[in-house]
Parts: sequence; C-alpha cells; structure tokens
Amino acid sequence: EDLIAAARAKGLNGIAITDHNTCDAVNYLLEKGLMRLDGLPVNDFLVLPGVEVTTADGHLLCIGAELPYLKGKPAREVCDMIHQRGGLAIPPHPYDLFRAGIRFSTLETLPVDAIEVFNAATTLRRYNRYAFKYAQIRGLPMTAASDAHHAAAVGTAYTIVNTDDFSVKGILAQILKSNELNQKYQTPRDSLRKTWNNWLRLRRRKKIPELAAKDRNGG
Repeated sequence: EDLIAAARAKGLNGIAITDHNTCDAVNYLLEKGLMRLDGLPVNDFLVLPGVEVTTADGHLLCIGAELPYLKGKPAREVCDMIHQRGGLAIPPHPYDLFRAGIRFSTLETLPVDAIEVFNAATTLRRYNRYAFKYAQIRGLPMTAASDAHHAAAVGTAYTIVNTDDFSVKGILAQILKSNELNQKYQTPRDSLRKTWNNWLRLRRRKKIPELAAKDRNGG
C-alpha cells in the first residue's frame, strides 16, 4: 500500500508489483480493492501483477501474470511458464552478477520479450550500458525500473508507456513496442538501504527452518 501511495504522490499512473519469488502481494492488493482481476485500473491507477523469479540462471521478471513458486528452476522453463500465463519475460539488471543478473551467454538462448536496460539500483552503471547495447543488437524492446524495495525509491526510474488502452493487457502490448524511459539513479542512501534490507531478508530466511528448507528443496 505504501508503494502505491508513493507512486501516486510522484505522479505515476501505475506500478508493477514484482516481489521476489512470491505473488502474495498481488493477492493482498486484490483483497484490499487496490487492483482488479480483470486488469483494469482502480481510481485511475493501474497495478500490474508480477514476480521476480530467482531462476537457476539469475533473476527474471514476470510482468502481467502470477506464477507459482519457481525459485531455482531453469530460466528457459520460467520463460515458458510466463508465456503460458500471458505475461512478459523481462530480465532485470542483466550483466549485474553482483545482483544475480542473467549472463550474456544465457540471455542468447532465452525467448525474452524485452530487456531492462536501466536499473536505478544497479551495482555498476556500466551494466546498464551493456544491457542497452545488447537490446539494440537483438532488436528487443527496452524498459527502465526503479527496483524499489521501499517507498522513497519508487519512481526513481520508470518506463513511459503511451497507450489509449489503460489496462494490464494494453500496457503489455505497448511494452512490446517502442517506449520512452525515465532514467535516474537511486541516491547512495537509497542504494545502501536497499542492500542492507536485502542482507537482513536473507539472514531472516536462514534463521527460519521452514523457509530455509523451502529454498533448499526448490519450493
């Protein structure tokens, strides 16, 4: 709810919810009436369902659909599942191996729909340049994202989608075409906060036997 409020306050018309390896937030927002099953906006604000899957080959975004728990599955298998459910497969922060970006050699084999060429929280800025060049060479649509894990970082970078069909279906269709990108990096403070929160989350998972076992067993 805080992320949606922050996005509205910054003048955004929508946001994609892509928590790591879970779609629980989507179900929560549906229950709260902040998003709709039919993919239409609520009070002129659109929430796109999604998830960021930690595949065996690196992180992979599903935009526009929900997925079961797929952590540890091959990226190709996850791509196929995304497409079966009507979503878009988009690698976030590719090349950034510090943050589980998918390697170039693997990207070449994947039927991805677009490339995230600007990530506001990338470890090294040259990784964004590498992603941009790769998308150009392969002729893939490009996206930008704030990769926000807290409200203050929402809207740092985003994809400007120009379409008359303001629905999940319409946005997905437009992402596959040319889009404008708002490119701005997170402040050092926001980046440090994100890194710290990631570290704490990993420590908590290791301390909870049920979650640790779930990670080891792939679900």
